Amino acid sequence: MPRIKAKHVFQYGRSNGRSLITNEEGKELIESFMLEVYADGVKELKPWKADTLGHNAELRRIVSRGAEPLSPTPVPEPKRHSQPDQYTLDSDYIKRYLGELTPMQESRLLQLRKLIADLQKGKVPSDTTLLRFLRARDFNVEKAREMLSQSLLWRKKHQVDRILSEYETPDVVKQYFPGGWHHHDKDGRPLYILRLGQMDVKGLLKSVGEDGLLKLTLHVCEEGLKLLEEATRSSEHAVHSWCLLVDLDGLNMRHLWRPGVRALLRIIQIVEANYPETMGRVLIVRAPRVFPILWTIVSTFIDENTRSKFLFYGGKDYLQPGGLLDYIPKDLIPDFLGGPCKSFVHEGGLVPKNLYVAGVFTERDGDPLSEDSVYRCVSLGKGQFHEVIVVNRDPQSVLTWDFDVLRHDIAFTVYRSEQELDHPTRDDVNSGLCVSVSGGGEDAAGAHSVLEQRGWREGHHYHRVEPTLVCHDGESIQGSHVMMECGSYVLQWRSELLDTTHRAAQLVYFHETLASHHYKGSMSSLQSGTSGFSCLSGKSAASSCPSR
Repeated sequence: MPRIKAKHVFQYGRSNGRSLITNEEGKELIESFMLEVYADGVKELKPWKADTLGHNAELRRIVSRGAEPLSPTPVPEPKRHSQPDQYTLDSDYIKRYLGELTPMQESRLLQLRKLIADLQKGKVPSDTTLLRFLRARDFNVEKAREMLSQSLLWRKKHQVDRILSEYETPDVVKQYFPGGWHHHDKDGRPLYILRLGQMDVKGLLKSVGEDGLLKLTLHVCEEGLKLLEEATRSSEHAVHSWCLLVDLDGLNMRHLWRPGVRALLRIIQIVEANYPETMGRVLIVRAPRVFPILWTIVSTFIDENTRSKFLFYGGKDYLQPGGLLDYIPKDLIPDFLGGPCKSFVHEGGLVPKNLYVAGVFTERDGDPLSEDSVYRCVSLGKGQFHEVIVVNRDPQSVLTWDFDVLRHDIAFTVYRSEQELDHPTRDDVNSGLCVSVSGGGEDAAGAHSVLEQRGWREGHHYHRVEPTLVCHDGESIQGSHVMMECGSYVLQWRSELLDTTHRAAQLVYFHETLASHHYKGSMSSLQSGTSGFSCLSGKSAASSCPSR
């Protein structure tokens, strides 16, 4: 161990008007500091002597680690490789604008500031920004520096600093995007409301594109940073994060449209990388039974620390003790959730197709007509059927579908039989996934149902588990069904043509089975949260209505 005495550092800290040593925290700080300066080649420090500036200069230089003080007033930028003259830590500024920090965290903040100043030639982000990136990397200075450096480069490349002054909200966003700022929560955090269940993801993407939706999100985040500064100035404490209230009323399989989910995941990754530690709390209300499917997909892309800030409420649980009133002032609960406060957040709704912009959004692997697409295209003449058989040996797995009717009307129904209509291989069974085959050939239509061909009668040999839905030309349908039991499930599309003089009806479709262990996992994780999640409990029915 080097001949650096803890009392020398302690004396220096006290002489500068701030006690750095408080029991265990101080011990941890001093030991870590001594190891760092020893690694830098410093083997010995002479004790501090009052009123001996020249004698203390070397000690001041080493203890400061080349960093400038934390202070509410700007400090003149030092010349490169020179050392500042003062090294005081302003306790009032830290508490007022940065919040409670341990001595070790303060030290890390000073180090990061110095590193960024060297890299950015004196242009250093605010202390609150530095602190957010430090927290995102558990106060590991080098990891925080790397993350922040990449973010600063990203901001420069995409001119993010100009978004607030230059971004013009598209008319379609003004009319159909169901999100906006709404006062604050009980902790003084700015409150953002997103009525995700009323959001037409496909319509917005086809109107403004993925980049347009990303720019909108970045504009919201930049607004949030500005609101945080205002909240800190107007309150008596530091406000570093905002609160997000997400209303899922109306959420269904339409929101699981693959290109839309892909765009959502991309936006989440960008926000996580460049706006870390800005989400103080996320309140999810009126979550329907289909939500665990979306949560299973999305949650893996959300930082673990951010996930811990999510609170879920199913049905009307948000009105009960432990609900919104614990986090949002009663007089600020929005009217659409039963509160007295008028909300100016748009209700959303379906974007009219005449607002779609050709070429603004390319579905890539989700393009129904591409050769390598997961979607299949089929034509149906008068009275013809197209069926997909899904053999299920994984109880409580979830069968989902997504299809578009391109021409004429088509009736859609889901049936179940206890008997297997297909024989999967051993590998398929062991994988826990369902096996899909198509009745009458993969892209061919038949004149008779695979069920009728066996001479079976409905209600005896098989049962209808989803009511028949007549889908019209141009409609997009999404839906899901929880396959509670083993057996064969049949997705059936039937042409509703009245005569043979018309061109054949046409649709493109996609179906997928989500394994039960994914679905159960998302359910249990939600149910183990602080609040009840009644609509994900055993009260739920097996099916969910298809959405248009």
